[in-house]
Amino acid sequence: MKFINLLKKELTELINKQMILGIVIMSVMFAIVGQVMKTSIDEMSKNEYKINILNYDETDFTDSIFEEMKQMGAVINFIDKNSSELSHSEIMKKNDIENLIIIPEGFTSELLENRNLSALEAISVMKSSSSISTMTSSTSGGLSLMKSVIGNQLMKHGGFSEEDISLVQNPFTVEEVTVVSDKSAKISMNTILQNISVQNMIIPIIVFVLVMFTSQMIIGAISTEKIDKTLETLLSAPVSRTSVLGSKMLAAAIIALINAVLFMVGYYLFVGNAMTSAIESEGLGNLISETLSYDNAMKQLGLNLGIVDYLLVGVQMFLTIMISLSVSIILGAMANDAKSAQSLIMPVMMCAMVPYMISMISDINTLPSVIRIVVYIIPFTHTFTAMNNLMFGNTQIFIFGIIYQAVVFVICMFFALKIFNSDKIFTSSLNFGQKSRFKKI
Repeated sequence: MKFINLLKKELTELINKQMILGIVIMSVMFAIVGQVMKTSIDEMSKNEYKINILNYDETDFTDSIFEEMKQMGAVINFIDKNSSELSHSEIMKKNDIENLIIIPEGFTSELLENRNLSALEAISVMKSSSSISTMTSSTSGGLSLMKSVIGNQLMKHGGFSEEDISLVQNPFTVEEVTVVSDKSAKISMNTILQNISVQNMIIPIIVFVLVMFTSQMIIGAISTEKIDKTLETLLSAPVSRTSVLGSKMLAAAIIALINAVLFMVGYYLFVGNAMTSAIESEGLGNLISETLSYDNAMKQLGLNLGIVDYLLVGVQMFLTIMISLSVSIILGAMANDAKSAQSLIMPVMMCAMVPYMISMISDINTLPSVIRIVVYIIPFTHTFTAMNNLMFGNTQIFIFGIIYQAVVFVICMFFALKIFNSDKIFTSSLNFGQKSRFKKI
């Protein structure tokens, strides 16, 4: 019986309004992330067999290929042949499409008469480094379906010897072209995505770790000093409260930046073997041929970032750290005890987790307007998307992010200074109706 009473007491202390509110907030946040994933996956599924074809080889054989593809559920959009004099990027922009398969003249004769592999050209538009969002622009689904259909058509046509069986299985090679804005390069979009993903994964992970580390550190420091009454002694010393606050924030920022440097070096060493400077064949077996190295392709597509770009990302990371510190000071001042101090980290954690998860699976700029606005209201979001925005020319969004983060920091710092320079630092409490142990009678 005594054990049951003790259990009830512990459960009563743990199941409080703060915990319930945290669960509600977490549920809402995960619902937003789930909706983002659903939107991205639905878009990908909708466009899986939506194929754009530019056919320079108008024969009965190619017509039969397209007819069978339609019977298998493909939606085929034929592009005007007068586009031959336009560049790849101009063709994509003129027709407002994100993927295109070009069938050259003589394709049928190469297969049926010469029994040789014929080359197709596959063009994909890359708008972001998001893995799921980029899949909607990929031509891989259309190429796989076309390979299967052509194999069936060749078998129906007949007249192939055992030596020609490889031609039936792999009837064409693919020269992939990736388009970014008004630039293009002969390289697979999946190759660029794989390399960019390894690089861009570093910033979101570092930002997430830094936000959590600095927030937990400053909330713990402020709440502990408040609970132990050492903060009251410190603030009564002959030194300005602003200096005390500034020293705490600067010390936390220095420790965070040291950890960031060490974390970045360690991560680069960890993934160093995964970074490749040359392109390997990928995609449909050995069908895809690459003609550019990764570095040259990145330069040709304008996706390389310079020293100024990395400095700007560093500015956003610094603003993110300062925002998390100023918010954590306010939250730390609200703590009643050690247990409530631990739960106060949850708002910061969720504000960091939501944009972190979304930025890893989707391009925030392509989300529905309402969700995009909600996600961009979170100041940390702009740092998670900084590399992607700079790389793909979303300069206005990036600049707005820096300005917005600066404004948020000033506002949070204003309230932190107001609390620190008054007696509210000793009496304030986020108790949700519970009696504060710091309230003066």
